[in-house]
Amino acid sequence: MLVAMCAAHASIAQSQAPTPQSAAPASEVSALGAAGWLQRMHAASRQHTYMGTFVVTASSGNLSSARIWHVSEGNMQLERIEALSGPPRSTFRRNDQVMTFLPDAKVVKSEKRENLDLFPSLVGTPDSSVGNLYGVRVVGKDRVAGFDADVVVLEPRDNLRFGYRIWSERNSGLAIKLQTIDGENRVVEQSAFSELQLDAPIKAAALGQMMNETAGYRVLKSEIERTTASREGWMLRSPVAGFKPVSCLRRSIGSHDQSRTVQWTFSDGLASVSLFVEPYDAKLERREGLLAIGATHTLTRRLVRGQGDWWLTAVGEVPVRTLEAFAQSLDRER
Repeated sequence: MLVAMCAAHASIAQSQAPTPQSAAPASEVSALGAAGWLQRMHAASRQHTYMGTFVVTASSGNLSSARIWHVSEGNMQLERIEALSGPPRSTFRRNDQVMTFLPDAKVVKSEKRENLDLFPSLVGTPDSSVGNLYGVRVVGKDRVAGFDADVVVLEPRDNLRFGYRIWSERNSGLAIKLQTIDGENRVVEQSAFSELQLDAPIKAAALGQMMNETAGYRVLKSEIERTTASREGWMLRSPVAGFKPVSCLRRSIGSHDQSRTVQWTFSDGLASVSLFVEPYDAKLERREGLLAIGATHTLTRRLVRGQGDWWLTAVGEVPVRTLEAFAQSLDRER
């Protein structure tokens, strides 16, 4: 997605300042290639201070919106995201520290997260391999939220990933509208600013103070430990084409004991998939199945691997067949 509304995936270089890049005219987009174009948009999302109203629409008709404030000061990225639909919720991010305020429950969820869904959700600096997975093509010009934009299509070279139609603000390179396209050329999700102010007068200190105001709230901290899939006993029998492992975490999720829950994240340089694996607990009421919300698919499945039973939750903004490929390949080393 362009900017976060609902949390999800990973970026190793989140706390590092990007190398400034000048805006490229549409005629130069193809010359940049997919990796260069993605890096330009990623840098713009981190370098600029902006505020606006962001709307996400799924093909099912579901709609959500949020008010976003984003500040970039040196190596620090600071964001506030105020949900305008659904239950009241405010999410703050200072680099990798994320705090979500739930006023109805008087709870603050605190965790470290390497990314808050900036688009493109790049894992470090994209290398040339992303060009083997996506082609880039300029398709026209348009206006979004009062800004002139170049319209670019990222076309997947196989059926394991979605395509994207992106409106990039001409001067800054900031992605201001995004459509996720499936293999039938249908829009499965659209994300766009309905109102935007670039270089807005937002002070990081003011957002930071709001982030620290937890009086009257119960703070729940998610414990996260970096690990490796091999150390946890997991492997893929065969890789899923184009997806490389980027991180593996052991984390606690929920109120019951899930200290052995492992999150193994993969990326193709743009799309990402997270595999959450934990011991199967027959006491919990869970159903195997598939859930689709816009472009995000979630697959849940009981696995018998090695000497034990496991519960897998695979999540990603990818086609179902991609999650199925991961589930079928996931195995125990011991």
